[in-house]
Amino acid sequence: MKELAKTYSPKDFEERIYKNWEQKNYFHADSKSGKTPYTVVIPPPNVTGILHMGHALNNTYQDILCRWKRMAGFEVLWLPGTDHASISTEARVVAKLKSEGLSKKDLGREKFLERTWDWTREYGGIIISQLKKLGSSCDWERERFTLDDGCSKAVQKVFLKLYADGKAYRGLRIVNWCPVCKTSISDIECDYEEKTGNFWHVKYPFSDNSGFIEIATTRPETMLGDTAVAVNPDDERYKDIIGKTVILPLMNREIPVIADEYVEKDFGTGIVKITPAHDPNDFEVGLRHDLPVINVMDEQAVINQNGGKYKGLSRYEARKEIVKDLEEAGLLVKVEEHVHNVGECDRCKTVIEPWASVQWFVRMKELAEPAIEAVKSGRVRFIPKRFENSYLSWMENIRDWCISRQLWWGHRIPAYYCQNQDCEHLEISGNEVFTCEKCGSPMKQDEDTFDTWFSSALWAFSTLGWGSGEETEDFKYFFPTSTLVTAADIIFHWVARMIFSSLEYTGEIPFNTVLFNGLVRDGQGRKMSKSLDNGVDPLEIIDKYGADALRFTLVSGNAPGNDMRWSEEKVTASRNFANKLWNAARYVFMNLPETMKTVELPELEKLNIEDKWLLSKYNRLNKEVTVNLDAFELGVAAGKIQDFIWNVYCDWYIELTKPRFTGDDEAAKNTACHVLLYVMEGMLKLLHPFLPFITEEIWQSMPHSAKEHDSIMVSTWREYKQELDFSEEEVDFEKVVELIRAIRNCRSEMNVPPSKQISTEIETNDIDLFKNCIKFFEKLSGCVNLEINEKINSSENKIIAVTAHARAFMPMEELVDIEKERARLEKELVSAQSDIDFVMKQLNNKNFVEKAPAEQVEKAREKLHKAEEKAGKIKTSLEALI
Repeated sequence: MKELAKTYSPKDFEERIYKNWEQKNYFHADSKSGKTPYTVVIPPPNVTGILHMGHALNNTYQDILCRWKRMAGFEVLWLPGTDHASISTEARVVAKLKSEGLSKKDLGREKFLERTWDWTREYGGIIISQLKKLGSSCDWERERFTLDDGCSKAVQKVFLKLYADGKAYRGLRIVNWCPVCKTSISDIECDYEEKTGNFWHVKYPFSDNSGFIEIATTRPETMLGDTAVAVNPDDERYKDIIGKTVILPLMNREIPVIADEYVEKDFGTGIVKITPAHDPNDFEVGLRHDLPVINVMDEQAVINQNGGKYKGLSRYEARKEIVKDLEEAGLLVKVEEHVHNVGECDRCKTVIEPWASVQWFVRMKELAEPAIEAVKSGRVRFIPKRFENSYLSWMENIRDWCISRQLWWGHRIPAYYCQNQDCEHLEISGNEVFTCEKCGSPMKQDEDTFDTWFSSALWAFSTLGWGSGEETEDFKYFFPTSTLVTAADIIFHWVARMIFSSLEYTGEIPFNTVLFNGLVRDGQGRKMSKSLDNGVDPLEIIDKYGADALRFTLVSGNAPGNDMRWSEEKVTASRNFANKLWNAARYVFMNLPETMKTVELPELEKLNIEDKWLLSKYNRLNKEVTVNLDAFELGVAAGKIQDFIWNVYCDWYIELTKPRFTGDDEAAKNTACHVLLYVMEGMLKLLHPFLPFITEEIWQSMPHSAKEHDSIMVSTWREYKQELDFSEEEVDFEKVVELIRAIRNCRSEMNVPPSKQISTEIETNDIDLFKNCIKFFEKLSGCVNLEINEKINSSENKIIAVTAHARAFMPMEELVDIEKERARLEKELVSAQSDIDFVMKQLNNKNFVEKAPAEQVEKAREKLHKAEEKAGKIKTSLEALI
């Protein structure tokens, strides 16, 4: 045992404790232990990322579950790792090269990848060290990276199987193209936002000079690639023009009028232009009608050679010129304002361009079906359950997944193309292919890499050795995993893909439960972002308050899936709670005899009623917290533990033991010590998953049984004990606590100093109970000359504290100087009434109510309510003085 420092200072021990845990290998999972496994795979943060509040919340949730399960006897593997984050990492390296006057192409692929690996090695470990500061109990010996050899083999194995099964294919399709990142991105990597734009109404003249049709477009620059105009076949207005041709304005190209059910008769003019290369719906129409696909932009969204005189202009420059030329040609009918959804790249916030491109895709319909069934049947649970709806909606309407990206950093697609244009043989191989097996010509590997999420989708099993050859012990023992803790905003990016990937390649669900955490928002409820400059650095909070305070703040009062508002005041409150626990521990240890070497309860018949009251409450708390954790109600569990430690153990039981420690009864002192220590140890165990550092530091200053002395991390989670169910005694003693509380409230309302002693009479039917507890009334409520009877005859000039089971009568003249108190209260009433009059004047002002911000009006109403409430209490107190 070591002495606990006088003041709580987390900086003094958090780093030391974490290093000790690592040195003693407490985080390491043993696949040969024979215990029931509990496996969590970390949502891999970007390898070059830094810790933000979202990471802190997510990893706090994971650590709570892992520490609890470890203590509960499971073999816990919390598998850490990082994601290569292809777009993000490549963008950073490209920016670094640009500052040196270089580009990717200047270096070439191999040199560029060397630079990217160097960058990754230099910055890649930062977030791991930051997770350690948070207290994350990951098995760091098993740390993985999505580009390591094992994960890369799994990616290759999966693609080869998909291609062999006909589920992966290469084809010309419309993709979401980011002109800045210069790569395709998936639908769920696009953020859609309502923006105000325009509808330009344009005349398309018939080629036979018989007039024109009017078409509205939001993107005039794409009309350069129009290959048809379309009407609905059932639209009576246009049946006579189907089959005719029109002249494409500015390009003077003849294009047909076609009929297709895609066209909505009631939208706009009922005629639409068809641009297969720049609109996904138009592309499908083009396939049905065998229309040419004319791409008019390059990878930077600059007009290409197919755009005629507009070649070399950016898409927005071209838009201006095209509108100007249409107007000059008399072909622009009108311009209308129009609000529509605009997609942006979620990385760089550039407006995406629908772009016809040859890409690799995965056929999703067949893969999605078992993943839908897994959630519908309950084999995979979502917490909260409401997230099932969005998951199922997306999966039931899923489109083929574009898995190729025009990037160099990532898993290169193992597709090889014959360079002989007359042959064009394609070979998919896990080994490098140099020569075409058909014609003997050279082969060239695909330049593209896989979507980052393609490898992340395999994370639950690739990290355990799947795909690397023989089935590993880790895979056999720890898979399927148990709980995935993740943010709800990647339910489609990651969760859905993990489920269908696991079912397809392993035949098993990847995990049985998905626990969703919400977002950490700023104090105004806004999402934290660089643009708003409202982010909070978790490391600064840890440095100022300690990791435990941050962790407890993030979990307290928070329910799964719900967003929380950040408040530094809450962190201060969490640190105060930790400080309260620290001081309580010091009180306990100061009163322990040197001979007390173990933690054990005395014989139950030696326990006093207050001991049984505490133990019964603690025993039930232990049961409830276990139930809460099992139901993933982490915030509820945290609240119950805090309430017990602060309000029951510290504010009540410790105070209740003080008469024993100042008395001469050594046996009574010894019993109190044992109870204090037993419950302290139990509280630390309950609290350890939430506040791992302070609980460990206090633990090291306590006596323990030999098997539990090393660390609280390897101690055993306590179970509910029937022999500690003292329900009757708990109910009885609660009557005493309630009356003491009521007496204190009366004294507080009348501003009676705590040190002042008051003669008190108690009226109750539980005479023996209250007589046995006289010392507590004297110690905790300042009562003296106590008389306890079934009936008190006179209540004249007495203040009465009332509960359901007793009444306490206190003489008015002992509580206050009646005249002085009346003068004080009257003065306070005048002040309260002044506040009421002022706010009433504000609220009666029509201009204020109608024109002031709603928040300000609501604050005024709140102020009025409080002032009226205060005035009412003062009047009640004045009446009691008469």
